[in-house]
Amino acid sequence: MENRRDTLSPSEWRVMECLWTGPKTLMELVRALRDSAGWAKSTVTTMVRRMEEKGLIDYETEGRTKVFRAALAREDAAAAETDSLLARAFHGSVGLLVSSLVDRSSLTRADIDELYAILDKAEEESK
Repeated sequence: MENRRDTLSPSEWRVMECLWTGPKTLMELVRALRDSAGWAKSTVTTMVRRMEEKGLIDYETEGRTKVFRAALAREDAAAAETDSLLARAFHGSVGLLVSSLVDRSSLTRADIDELYAILDKAEEESK
């Protein structure tokens, strides 16, 4: 996330989740966030303005209406969040992260197979 904080705040995630489904007008965002988060119009307006200033969202003008869209891809936000969690909680150790997941929850066979597939792909790419 160039020129941005490393991770999104929980409130920014809420707005981004709305915009990752597609562009929205301010009133569409107000309705969606009122229903999902209980936010007032003033809260949504403030969040949108701040996120626009940070470069997280942008807009196009259609007539007299601004249509907002995410300027940050979900994959980029998730990667920054993962990097931050890995650095803060696991001292950069992927092994500690995976070990924590295994210790805290019982992985299904499908989860284990998915991890093997990911590791196989990483091994092939590193050759």
